[in-house]
Amino acid sequence: MRVFILALSVLGILVSANVAKAGPSTTDRDLLASVDPATFTLEATQETEDRIGLGKGKRRDVQRRLTGLGFDTKVNGRFDESTRAVIARWQAVRGYPKTGFLNTLQHQALLTESVSAAHATLSGSDKSDDDRPARRRGGRGAHHHRSGGGPGGLIGGVVGGLFGRR
Repeated sequence: MRVFILALSVLGILVSANVAKAGPSTTDRDLLASVDPATFTLEATQETEDRIGLGKGKRRDVQRRLTGLGFDTKVNGRFDESTRAVIARWQAVRGYPKTGFLNTLQHQALLTESVSAAHATLSGSDKSDDDRPARRRGGRGAHHHRSGGGPGGLIGGVVGGLFGRR
């Protein structure tokens, strides 16, 4: 069984060697490339926002997405004056008419942009496990160390499993 595990770890190293050479994509992406040009000229009003049908849950989603893009707002499901100001700032930065209200095209652009930004953050994260704050578990002051990902983590896990360490 140990030979099988060792063979799998060597296979893992060989497979990930090609991935390591490939590296992250250096191609610039235009997040607004897929946005309809009409989005930049159609003005949004309370009426256009009402047509979207944003209930409390969808309003919270909009607030979370704006916050995730760096436009901090309270996530309470209400579009009060401060949320309207944040929407207007988002619109201004993106080149939309600054109204503080959303229309269907702007709402779709926000959904697309926040998903694209989330994927870019997840796939292009430069943070290692050492950059993240340590977490305590168990409440007794026990420290648990995480191994790094990739081939080193795989080999460490296999070797630790072979010798009874974790």
